[in-house]
Amino acid sequence: MKFIGVLRETSRFVVLLGSIGLASGCTWVKMDSGAAAIRVLPLGPQIASCKRLGEIEVSVKASVGPYDRNPVKVRDELETLARNEALTLHADAVQPEVEPHDGRQRWLAYRCNR
Repeated sequence: MKFIGVLRETSRFVVLLGSIGLASGCTWVKMDSGAAAIRVLPLGPQIASCKRLGEIEVSVKASVGPYDRNPVKVRDELETLARNEALTLHADAVQPEVEPHDGRQRWLAYRCNR
């Protein structure tokens, strides 16, 4: 009987670890149609040749329970969300205003009409 209890606890632990592993490696944010055409400008000074249309603030889960998600995946999802939101502003470019922090990031939206 004791063996069955240990087996149940081990099974729960394996399922928990598997769930955390999947969640930390998955991309939860999908790019909207048309967002792939939005250019991503590097962090730095505002672009003088582009018209600033507004600011965008985006956020995603940076951790799942006590486990931090892959920071590259978090950064990619923040960029995708910014590009998706840029579509609603009729922007054709986005630029990070600051580095990501705790799953949050501010972006600037521009129309550059290359």
